[in-house]
Amino acid sequence: MLAESMRTDVISNNLANVNTAGFKKDVAVSKDFASMLLTRVNDGVEAPVIGSIGVGVMIDEVTTIQSTGAMRTTGNDFDMAIEGKGFFTVETPQGVRYTRNGTFAKNIQGELITQDGYRVLGQNGPIRIQGSKMVVSDDGSVSVDNQRVGKLKLVDFGDEKQLAKEGSSLFTAPPGQTGTPATGGVRQGVLEMSNVNVIGEMVNLISNYRTYEVNGKVVQSHDQLLDKAVNEVGKI
Repeated sequence: MLAESMRTDVISNNLANVNTAGFKKDVAVSKDFASMLLTRVNDGVEAPVIGSIGVGVMIDEVTTIQSTGAMRTTGNDFDMAIEGKGFFTVETPQGVRYTRNGTFAKNIQGELITQDGYRVLGQNGPIRIQGSKMVVSDDGSVSVDNQRVGKLKLVDFGDEKQLAKEGSSLFTAPPGQTGTPATGGVRQGVLEMSNVNVIGEMVNLISNYRTYEVNGKVVQSHDQLLDKAVNEVGKI
């Protein structure tokens, strides 16, 4: 029941972020507790082995699915999406972070920033937009009024499972891991939406509720059996 409760929390969070650009859904992976060996204790020293029985299930890990979400055209020059492999690099107070959420804007200093105000990094530092018309090419090169001002720092990781979620569509890499140049291309005026399948997640949610209810009935039935064993069989 605890495992299904945790799985429901994961699915609920996926559904809550179905419209969050760049969000990657999570999946709760369960595993069996160590099995318990059963023997007949009343048959002497050489008690025959009956077999093993599972003693429950637990959530082993919550893993992130890094599949690409649907692309939605917005027409906003500051909206960007990566088509293929790669992550935008962002500077936060806690250090460098990575994201697929390309909902960017410009601050009063003219720097390209995320929705949370974090600076988007280029190959040579923050990208500064001083002008009226910004154009981003497929390789991430940024030009303002036909003048090249920088190139977005797009990185990739051989094993994306090593990235850990940090909230706000940001990921953190293990210490010492900075990634390699990404192979994906940048599309301006487009956002990558969440990779959550609403119908699939709703089916999973209903299934989890049913599984939780069944396990709850098992506990109730077991409690009733114990009650009879203590109050009725025990009298004899």
